[in-house]
Amino acid sequence: MIVAGDRVGVAVSGGADSIALLRILDEIREKLAIRLSIVHFDHQLRGEESERDAQFVSDLAQALNLDIVIERRDVAAEAKRNRWNLEDAARRLRYAFFERVLDDGHVSRIAVAHTADDQAETVLSHLIRGTGPTGLAAIYPLAGTNSGTIVRPLLPFRRNDLRAYLRGIAQTWCEDSTNRDPRRMRARIRSQLLPVLERDFSRSIVDRLCELARLSREEETFWSTFVEERYRALARTGAQGASIRVADLLDPVWRGEKAPPSKKTTERFVFNAASRPLTERLIRRLYEEVRGSCHGLGANHVEQVIRLATRSSSGTSVELPGGIVAERVFDDLHFSAKETASSARAKSETVSARIAYQYMVALPGHVASQTTISVPEAGSRFCLKLIDWADSERETTDDSQTFDADSLRAPLILRNWRPGDAYTPCGGRQPRKLKQMLLAARVPARDRREWPVLESAGAVIWARGMPVSSAVRTRETTRVAVRIAEERL
Repeated sequence: MIVAGDRVGVAVSGGADSIALLRILDEIREKLAIRLSIVHFDHQLRGEESERDAQFVSDLAQALNLDIVIERRDVAAEAKRNRWNLEDAARRLRYAFFERVLDDGHVSRIAVAHTADDQAETVLSHLIRGTGPTGLAAIYPLAGTNSGTIVRPLLPFRRNDLRAYLRGIAQTWCEDSTNRDPRRMRARIRSQLLPVLERDFSRSIVDRLCELARLSREEETFWSTFVEERYRALARTGAQGASIRVADLLDPVWRGEKAPPSKKTTERFVFNAASRPLTERLIRRLYEEVRGSCHGLGANHVEQVIRLATRSSSGTSVELPGGIVAERVFDDLHFSAKETASSARAKSETVSARIAYQYMVALPGHVASQTTISVPEAGSRFCLKLIDWADSERETTDDSQTFDADSLRAPLILRNWRPGDAYTPCGGRQPRKLKQMLLAARVPARDRREWPVLESAGAVIWARGMPVSSAVRTRETTRVAVRIAEERL
């Protein structure tokens, strides 16, 4: 936790545990070859009592000749503004303060005085509120944005032992009145539940709860590593969110280079129930990628996503906490922020006749020359090259992307797809709506708005990835052709 040369900031509230941690580290700092300072966060929740604690800690810092960093925040106001409960707000703001102190370079580690009793209380608190294996891991000995910057050296020790140590060195401390407030669940666990468990059930209950937390942390470490490996192998991320193939989500354990064939029954994927623990964790990881944390995502939300993957059709979505949307897009599941998903839907075929882009195209002037049109909206540039069709090697030429030059009529316009666009593709007999062609090509609705289309004299003659119109296709009589090609910007 602590190595020679470390600058350790001791988080001191004024209570017995933090004072004990400070005095212990002060006794052995020369032996450990470390420098100490004190960090104190004033929650401003207890009026004069909070001011008393801050003054007590400042006086102790002066007596021990240690530097001190103090921050005061109105936790109650922040909790109300952000709709956090008071305990959660205090924890968030306190640890944000610690991270700032670390980032500013005042210290290289911060030592926090959680004890075995705190660990046992946390496990019970999580059990009472409802938790899974992750919650049973409770308090980690090493934590922080950079793992190991927040350290908890007193986790193996009991609270009573630390008080006995303080009495032995005649060191006073401050009592926090909220620790006796029966309205707080943590206070009731400490004063009512744990004493009953120790007296009537097991005198070793604290040790056993701490051991349960240790075993749960080991399990969580394994799962975190495995989930991250599967996530990196199976998921795709970008500015619009995170995606995964439904087949990979529902059966994510395969380890070959290529995915196994997708198992479907009447357009529904088969869920490998043996993989459920991994599937659930992958859902949480995808959600975390978009939101930044898993806060608020419950088991019921995870089950909604599983139903979305197994029972829903393309275009179906579910809204998750924190403004995150999970959407089924053909054989993929896509996670994005709600505003991103709403924007994508607003761009789909049912919306506005507003033109996203439209570029006039001038044909090349002579054979072997080309015209290039950059289309930032589509992320591509399009090259139209004039070729001598009579001299071209027909066998190696893709005529599905080649027009008969004499059949083209001005104006030539490269624009985005619009509802109602239709044409008869080369090889077809009847006009087809481009919407149906895009659907058959499995183009997601959110991508169709910017889909490139070429029209000649007001008639659609080509769309990205589709054959040219039969009206302008190359024929035996074609002498000069125009080939269209796309490059990504």
